[in-house]
Amino acid sequence: MSEGEKPANVTGADVKYATVDGTDVSGYYVTPTDKADAPSVIMIHEWWGLNDNIKAMADKLAAQGYNVLAVDLYRGTSATTPDDAMKTMQAAMAKPELIQDNLKQSIAFLESKGATKIGVIGWCFGGGWSLQTGLIAPDKINAMVIYYGRVETDKTKLAALKMPILGLFAAEDKGIPVAGVKEFESALVDLGANAEIKIYPGVDHAFANPSGNNYSEEAAQDAWKKTLAFFQSNL
Repeated sequence: MSEGEKPANVTGADVKYATVDGTDVSGYYVTPTDKADAPSVIMIHEWWGLNDNIKAMADKLAAQGYNVLAVDLYRGTSATTPDDAMKTMQAAMAKPELIQDNLKQSIAFLESKGATKIGVIGWCFGGGWSLQTGLIAPDKINAMVIYYGRVETDKTKLAALKMPILGLFAAEDKGIPVAGVKEFESALVDLGANAEIKIYPGVDHAFANPSGNNYSEEAAQDAWKKTLAFFQSNL
């Protein structure tokens, strides 16, 4: 991921898109100014939360012709240190039903804006929830991108997935081990799923985030190219 100036052809603003557990939830909604019938994408943040880096990525994707809703699964909280990020993520994960409600309402928000095709993309914590979004609402999601997120290997659960899947993982990732990724891939193959799983050699978790220590420009650029081609083909 990379931060930078907002593209000239997009318009973005913070918007209320959900009410979860009695609290209003705001996300960042950005649209291309030159494409009225753009497909929509739910963008899910890393364990840091909905920060400027994710908003920059939403701008970047919108500039390619997509309406993008960057959701806030932490409901107003974000982190800047690994310790705080871990605590914030664990607190959110302790109530998965609230995250699921959040994501269901994000779909409803996009539908209220006229969305007929919806994709989902996430990194790290968000990568795992990108997969879960497809499992929560398999009839609503038309394309799924997972960047080094937690996977599912239970074929009974994975059988619900109907959308094309792009998974982008790191060979040196200790938190999301390659063995589990390959088991995930094997299960999808057995189920006849439309899935492409790419494991980048020599890179570690969060290779697509330039603000971290594991950034790999080559892998990040290739993964983004694959992401754009995938969405173009399926949305």
